[in-house]
Amino acid sequence: MRERLQKILSARGVCSRRRAEELIAAGRVTCNGVTAAPGDCADTETDRILVDGKPLPSAAPPVYILLNKPRGYVTTLSDEKGRPNAAELVAGCGRRVYPVGRLDMDSEGLLLFTSDGEFANLLMHPSHEVDKTYRVSVRGFSDGGLEKLKKPVTLDGYTIRPPGVKLLRRDAVGGRAQLLVTIHEGRNRQVRRMCAMAGMEVTRLVRVAEGPLRLGDLKPGCWRYLTGEEVTALKK
Repeated sequence: MRERLQKILSARGVCSRRRAEELIAAGRVTCNGVTAAPGDCADTETDRILVDGKPLPSAAPPVYILLNKPRGYVTTLSDEKGRPNAAELVAGCGRRVYPVGRLDMDSEGLLLFTSDGEFANLLMHPSHEVDKTYRVSVRGFSDGGLEKLKKPVTLDGYTIRPPGVKLLRRDAVGGRAQLLVTIHEGRNRQVRRMCAMAGMEVTRLVRVAEGPLRLGDLKPGCWRYLTGEEVTALKK
């Protein structure tokens, strides 16, 4: 079956689909000895596809991993500042995997990794709006700020849907509180920016759920494979 080359590279775990498009545009991919161009299609059964002169990895069952990302790790696969990378924590799986979405360096919790490019694209595509839930510690809490946080705001020219917000704990003094916040989009640093607009500063942010998945009691820095049932639930 003929498919777009970027889809093939992503499915074989070479890189993400976006990165595959960059490799093709840079002339680093060939099909039957001819340099590929953006938009080209191929059939893995009949065509010889090379990336930097090397054949594609053989097809293997995709890998799906849930990591409890600790604070202080970036989620980009390469970092010009040399900071610790979350991908290093899942290197023990023995496969090339890449993160599904991101958690900023100061955030913690549930982060998915996979070798399945189609699965990653499914979860990250804006049209699917997979809910994400965070346990958020803040200072500067107020009743008025809480009500403001529950309302829709505009970020990057986009009006987000009202988040789900639950007050878990409030200190008697000091303006500190802990909230459970569920968002339906994935704008850059969305929860931190929403809290700032409501007059609250985030001191800790932990993603505890994504769609039907729960972080549970997995310790920071540890990971596990998703079950077949979990993968199926996410794809739905």
